Amino acid sequence: MDFSIENFRHRAARQSRDLHLGETGDFHFNPDLETVIRENAVREAAVLIGVFDAQDGPHLLLTERTTTLRSHSGQIALPGGRADEGDRTFEETAMRECEEEIGIGVDNLEVVGRLPTYLSGSGYRIHPIMAVVSGDYQLKPNPDEVAAIFHVPLSFLMNEQNHVKADRDWQGKRRYFYEMPYENRYIWGVTAGILRVMYERLYVD
Repeated sequence: MDFSIENFRHRAARQSRDLHLGETGDFHFNPDLETVIRENAVREAAVLIGVFDAQDGPHLLLTERTTTLRSHSGQIALPGGRADEGDRTFEETAMRECEEEIGIGVDNLEVVGRLPTYLSGSGYRIHPIMAVVSGDYQLKPNPDEVAAIFHVPLSFLMNEQNHVKADRDWQGKRRYFYEMPYENRYIWGVTAGILRVMYERLYVD
């Protein structure tokens, strides 16, 4: 399969032409939780799926959250956060948060599409924004939020063989989710869920 930047740009734009992208979320894997998740997901947020060209092909940027954060501390995440009143679009939210968290600003980001809104069990309506990262930039992790910045080959993340469906008990119920272990990084939960949706929307023909 072609995992080039140009192909990613094309696939992202093609699927984003759908004006009714719909909603997905943690209930995609846990249908019995759909009503609760929909009722609780009221806070708007956006994340940036940033892909850049490396020597061995496109890679996708991810962060490791600091252990001092109140929620999801120490977990792997996409750059992003809550929408501010001053944000005119969720694209602006995602790019602003990307610059605040890892130092990559709008001058180095080419937005190429959106994915369906992702409703999380933690109460967020997350708008995933896909972008190509290019030009000269210096990664600057915000020490209050980001413990580390790393990247994973797009070809690894968009390969279904690397998607592990796992489960655990949560509030007396069995909850299902995806894992995408990569080297010493444990990608799971909402981040893996969004990347799984990206795979289904872009790379399943």
